[in-house]
Amino acid sequence: MSLRSRPCRRQFLHGAAATLSTLALANCQRSRPLSSPVSPGATESTVTDRNPPLYLYTWADYADEDLFDRFTQATGIKVVGQTYDANEVMLTKLQTGAGQQFSILYPSDYMVQQMVDLDLLTRLDHDRLPRLADLRSPWQNPVYDPNNAHSVPLSWGTTGLIYDTTQIDPGPTDWDFLWDSPSTLAGKLTLLDDMRETLGAALHALGYSYNATDPNQIRAAFDRLQILKPAIAAFQSFGWENQLLAGDLALCMTYSHLGNALPAEHTHLKYVIPRSGSSLWTDTMVIPKTAPNPEAAYAWLNFMLEPENAAFAVGKLGFATPSQAAFELLSPELQQRETLFPPESVLAKCEGIAPLDPASSALFDRYWTELTSS
Repeated sequence: MSLRSRPCRRQFLHGAAATLSTLALANCQRSRPLSSPVSPGATESTVTDRNPPLYLYTWADYADEDLFDRFTQATGIKVVGQTYDANEVMLTKLQTGAGQQFSILYPSDYMVQQMVDLDLLTRLDHDRLPRLADLRSPWQNPVYDPNNAHSVPLSWGTTGLIYDTTQIDPGPTDWDFLWDSPSTLAGKLTLLDDMRETLGAALHALGYSYNATDPNQIRAAFDRLQILKPAIAAFQSFGWENQLLAGDLALCMTYSHLGNALPAEHTHLKYVIPRSGSSLWTDTMVIPKTAPNPEAAYAWLNFMLEPENAAFAVGKLGFATPSQAAFELLSPELQQRETLFPPESVLAKCEGIAPLDPASSALFDRYWTELTSS
């Protein structure tokens, strides 16, 4: 996932989450979310004295009781899970010492690199993680963490366009549609409230990298979005769903999680990944250097890398798995859903978003502020 300093993609429409039941594995039902908080945002399984528990800090929609119980049954280690809703919340907690009880964290791709730069993460012993070999090629040597030195990829997705087929026909196939359809989209378009995703899409539409550092290219992307601005109803990552369903919006830039969930229940909506490519985000698992129970942390990483468990998580959590061995265990319907698992021809055109150098980051910030505040 790209930079999520603003509302993260997990703050999605609760009703849309229910539609992910259509993504379930055969004979697998989504369970209720964890519901017995230890502290605000926390959940707990009963901890035995036999093995020290695994304290895990994760996204709210990754905290699944059935998955935790499955791990406990396999290892005898109980899980104490606490949740967050933004990478920055997790990082701040760790840096202030409040997060030092956790042995597993779930940073997104760009945050992994930031945490490595801050010397917060354990360098992984790959000899203890034999199923890393199951990862599909884009995750064998990711740009955010070369050779997965500090992280294990858990889930991934794309960014694209969701639209109302009753208002737009034929629908968009690429980013250029945004600039080619001013009358159709006037006042009925939302773009992500995400600096790197939205400026990155404009960069990509111009033939540049999402991670461009050339000031002229970044300026060109800003100018391109300024041209589009009269059609933009809002820069909004979440909260647009009801407006799209009601017909007040016609097209929204979104992450594939919602892009797959909403059309499953509302058939007049369709999600497309632009044919020229898009961003490719990944959520990961890491062991912080302050981990009190690294043995349990490695047990969790290996558990989540086991194909059966990774496939189970697809059905429970509704995200794509980077494990090829797990993919092969999924139902044909899931395997063939190209908006969930895009083919290699699409992935080859996608790009992960990496942290920027300070000068480029400041330039992105300046243009983004000007674009969204006027």
